[in-house]
Amino acid sequence: MSLARRLLVRQHFLSDCFVRAASNAARLKYDVVVVGGGHAGTEAAAAAARTGAETLLITQKIQTIGALSCNPSLGGVGKGQLVREVDALDGLMGRAGDRAGIHFSILNRSKGPAVWGPRAQIDRGCYREFIQSELLNMPRLTVIEGSVEDLLLSAADPEQPGKHKVTGFLSANGGGEILSGSIILTTGTFLSGSLFMGQTTSPGGRMGDPPSCAGLSHCLREVLGLKVGRLRTGTPPRLVKDTVDFSLTELHLPDSKPVPFSFVNKHTQCKPEEQLPCHLTYTTPGVDKVVRESLNVNSHIHQDTRGPRYCPSIESRVLRFPGRQHQVWLEPEGLTSDLVYPQGLSMTMPPELQLRLLREIPALRRVEIRMAGYGVQYDFVCPTQLFPWLQMKNVQGLFLAGQINGTTGYEEAAAQGLWAGVNAGRIALSLPPMSLSRTESYIGVLIDDLVGRGVTEPYRMFTSRAEFRTALRPDNADLRLTPRGFEEVGCVSWQRYQEAVRVSRGLGEALSALQSITLSSFQWREKLGHFSISETKSTLISGKEVLQYKDVSFDLLASAFPDILSPYLEFSERLKIEAVYQPHCEKQRQEMERMRKEESLALPQDIDYFSLPVSLSDEVREILDRARPSTLGAATRLPGITPAAIIHLLRFVTKRLHNSALCKSVYFVI
Repeated sequence: MSLARRLLVRQHFLSDCFVRAASNAARLKYDVVVVGGGHAGTEAAAAAARTGAETLLITQKIQTIGALSCNPSLGGVGKGQLVREVDALDGLMGRAGDRAGIHFSILNRSKGPAVWGPRAQIDRGCYREFIQSELLNMPRLTVIEGSVEDLLLSAADPEQPGKHKVTGFLSANGGGEILSGSIILTTGTFLSGSLFMGQTTSPGGRMGDPPSCAGLSHCLREVLGLKVGRLRTGTPPRLVKDTVDFSLTELHLPDSKPVPFSFVNKHTQCKPEEQLPCHLTYTTPGVDKVVRESLNVNSHIHQDTRGPRYCPSIESRVLRFPGRQHQVWLEPEGLTSDLVYPQGLSMTMPPELQLRLLREIPALRRVEIRMAGYGVQYDFVCPTQLFPWLQMKNVQGLFLAGQINGTTGYEEAAAQGLWAGVNAGRIALSLPPMSLSRTESYIGVLIDDLVGRGVTEPYRMFTSRAEFRTALRPDNADLRLTPRGFEEVGCVSWQRYQEAVRVSRGLGEALSALQSITLSSFQWREKLGHFSISETKSTLISGKEVLQYKDVSFDLLASAFPDILSPYLEFSERLKIEAVYQPHCEKQRQEMERMRKEESLALPQDIDYFSLPVSLSDEVREILDRARPSTLGAATRLPGITPAAIIHLLRFVTKRLHNSALCKSVYFVI
């Protein structure tokens, strides 16, 4: 489709949005109301509607519903797992990513499939249009423009004066009252948001959009008495593509065979040959010089608020790691866009200094800025005040999801939004709320970390946060979550459920067929040719065990046993992963049981946490070094310490105790 045609279609589409908004505004009572049209809000509204609840989505601008406010990408390590799980529960993000993706890649390919990170660069306009089209055509969902001035409250129990319940909200600008017993706040960075650029500050949650009404923030703080904090984030400038010298960058091509996010899609919308490349360049000493010279005119960097540790501004990087060269990824913003997104160069200095900084990078010596970078500060509610189903503990019917809970990222927001929408819908329909365990999903890990440990900085998902990550793989999210989403939760369609059942049945039958094939090592070598199986292995080996070998694929086994295995060729990749990970999953379950038994294990007080030869993040090492917990159980209760980190710590301490016992034994013998 030509650019002119795309623009014309978009204009008609948005016009239709406003007609729908006007015609749907008459209803005054809903089962569920969702406030905010970002990634948390869109998933929340769609999920609530799928449960059967009459749902209202209220947002400041319909045309910004589903907007990718910062980076034009989805997924990554940990985040890609969340996208797959949202999709397995019939959410929107995965299908939208497949429709709008323009550069697909699997990160962490050199490691095992459990920590692979499905990722895609996204066409901003196409993604937004898909989300809006889905929402505006969804049964039981109404979308209107507006903002919330205040919540309508009543006493939940006369004998408990501190407990409230929501009964609706008061719309701003004289819009009147709308009643609802379940309200989900997904205000993102808009709750008392402020924008920073240089020494200029203005109210807003995103450039060009005002913040949420002050009355809502006052209600949360003063009326409900919630613990509210302040966080910050930022975004890079947008660059004119034709002014970038890509010949001075490293070319990074997408995967030749794009892997879709959604389990219902066999292919992505963008054909392999239509995908766009990304480019990599690096900062220079000149960048450091500009950052240091601009500090006196950069108020955002001096604010006493916590920014994202894993996506810091270039100012924070330079101050924390002086003299270090930093990566800058130049990412396309769309198939027809003339803009480039410089990931790694979030900045809040004055625009003229931003241009000077950019031109210190060889590939950007002649670059022009279309929109300058800026910082955002906003209110968040401490998530330890939430139940695991994301309802406030002291406010019946009030749910929170997304950045208002202290997280960062589209994927984390979408995951929370979906689960809040599910539970708001269930409660509105007089059904009990539901929780997701951290043993069954990354969404469960995310929510458990938030409500159990809280946040001191914007929370980002990593595979290292999940102790059961070998079982919580991106390839099996449909098997883990789709049946439950249909049978228990009520948010998954019959068609998707039937497909998940078919896949589960096929995989089970295939694994049984593999298990039924048993040969000696000599017979296997005769069948398959040379591969690394021990010649001295005397017991019979099943096809399932042989599939665990690195150089054996299911296709190879199917060619040797076509009558038995050929019917299952469509599952070849998934069968390989299932076979490889089955013993690891069993070992991990045993480790978790052991960890529960070893909670009273004493931790030596002389441990140098910064030099431990185990897989602990810098964040975890800092927390352990500062707190110096006396036992393993005490370490588990520290905010920010993941169960995965506890397992690594347990392994180290028990190994140290074992070695110490051996040394004493040797000394005694001598």
